[in-house]
Amino acid sequence: MKFIPTAIPDVIMLEPKVFGDTRGFFMESWNERSFSQAGISGHFVQDNHSRSAKGVLRGLHYQIKQAQAKLVRVIVGEIFDVAVDIRKSSPTFGKVVTVTLSAENKQMLWVPAGFAHGFYVTSEHAEVLYKTTDFYAPEHERVLIWNDPALAVRWPLHGNPLLAARDAAGKVLGDIELFP
Repeated sequence: MKFIPTAIPDVIMLEPKVFGDTRGFFMESWNERSFSQAGISGHFVQDNHSRSAKGVLRGLHYQIKQAQAKLVRVIVGEIFDVAVDIRKSSPTFGKVVTVTLSAENKQMLWVPAGFAHGFYVTSEHAEVLYKTTDFYAPEHERVLIWNDPALAVRWPLHGNPLLAARDAAGKVLGDIELFP
């Protein structure tokens, strides 16, 4: 497994070693020992699986209590994935990491607790799997608005994104609850 640093050192792109032949392929998507040696630690308590159509934008979500670190990967299709540092004491506060994750590239993204996270589906549909280090707690979920000008995310939009009502009602960075 390759652990590739991003513009925000705490957010890590992972490139698994893929063993393929005429039968298909095999890869490890999680190995506690190798992840720990790379500085990624977390006890996963929940696996999530979402399927979305082209043009769906989910996020930017976070839980202000029961904060979740996430290990994100795509098993069908392709997404434009976004992580935003919302830890007010962080030297990278307000900074953004964007990556393309796909079933084809098999890359994964480690998003630590203290980040808002979301994605936009660029293929006809996408299936996203992500492990979390804490349980979903809807009462603590918050939404950073996806198009906040302060973030300057260059979303690869194909028309207007399809949003859930809660995502459309997200708040700008200056108005959200932050992590210490």
